[in-house]
Amino acid sequence: MHGTRPAPSAEQTGDDKLVGSDRVLAVLVELARHPDGASLDELARAVASAKPTVHRALASLCKAGLAGKDGRGRYLLGDEFLRMAFANHEARPDHVRVQPILHRLTERFGETSHYAVLDGEHVVYRAKVDPPMGAMRLTSTVGGRNPAHATAVGKMLLAIRLRDLRAVTEWVGDRELARPTPRTATTASELNEHLELVRRRGYSVDDQENEPGVTCVALPVYLSSPSEPSGAISISGLAYRTPLAALVGGLPEIRRIIDGRFDEVGA
Repeated sequence: MHGTRPAPSAEQTGDDKLVGSDRVLAVLVELARHPDGASLDELARAVASAKPTVHRALASLCKAGLAGKDGRGRYLLGDEFLRMAFANHEARPDHVRVQPILHRLTERFGETSHYAVLDGEHVVYRAKVDPPMGAMRLTSTVGGRNPAHATAVGKMLLAIRLRDLRAVTEWVGDRELARPTPRTATTASELNEHLELVRRRGYSVDDQENEPGVTCVALPVYLSSPSEPSGAISISGLAYRTPLAALVGGLPEIRRIIDGRFDEVGA
């Protein structure tokens, strides 16, 4: 004789789309989007999970010090998570080595400088130096991402990795390339033309392709190998204040600074 089975829970019916470690990681990622904290209700809606499920995930994160509660009862990333993240970032040799270069570039040109690496379809910013207080700053952040095909750093690194139209076509695949502005290349053939130009010039530009009103030039950086770039360094400026032509005109100085030949700058 078969007994009556209990009704399935929300997690069993599929109302909760995340289980186990996936659920915990999803909650952790969502917390990172709320520097001012988020309520249990907000988190449950964001990750499409039942509140008891999210509460258990939060309990695990809090126990590990990766999450915590503020005085208002809202959840946010914990001190242990921040300690690990900053310790890891500071220990990365590329970050340590490029920081003086970025400071020198920003000091010389009065604009924001970045160091970024390629990560699949995106670039990830590993280091950033803004101009002095009072100057208008860009919204990019260390650890932030942008579409590789729309940025100067991304196109610089893609030009080295994707040497012909076939390689570009395979990289694009069947996905639709994001179009942050009307100037962004959104097909494999358009992107390939951009990358061919990068290789001929030896540098890359972003002419308001990732963000309206922002221009950028980028060069590769070889920190650990003479043939394989570890990433790219760029200078980004507001077009009305520092036109793209001015950044391109400054490339000889930018190259000298990246090579560490500070004594030659301005000579």
